Amino acid sequence: MNKTKEVEKGISEIVSVFSDPIIVFPGGWGDSFPEWLKEAITLERLAMNMRVLKGELPTGTDAEACAYLNTASLTQPMDSNWAQIYLYIAGKTYTQWKKAEMPEDIQVESLNDDQMRDLNRLKAWLYQKRTTVREDRERAERREEKEEAAKRKAEQPELFEF
Repeated sequence: MNKTKEVEKGISEIVSVFSDPIIVFPGGWGDSFPEWLKEAITLERLAMNMRVLKGELPTGTDAEACAYLNTASLTQPMDSNWAQIYLYIAGKTYTQWKKAEMPEDIQVESLNDDQMRDLNRLKAWLYQKRTTVREDRERAERREEKEEAAKRKAEQPELFEF
């Protein structure tokens, strides 16, 4: 990849922290999670970008997974594995951002290997989904710019032909 493409990709990644959508479970509960969680998602995305610069693979964040599972839990019942994953990631996120302590009777301190694998798959899927939305948006903007340029050219006759 040439330098220009690398710089564009880096800028796109930084802008994406603020402009990428928060992926939520379909069902109309997308605006139901608290404002602080949206802020946490932005800050965790920034931290993820820094880790990617140091060689880590990009993925969704804990806060993004928490928001997604929050909206999923409001839409339909979860099986016991996903309920454990949700309680684990919610407890971790809420504690990290000092919003609440998870009640001891529902606190999940760790996940088994399968549950951790499912959580990591969810986070990878969330990152892939928001990246796809961003790329589609950028493609549409480029297409619109080309159409505008063609329209301007068609409307404005050339003064000189070479």
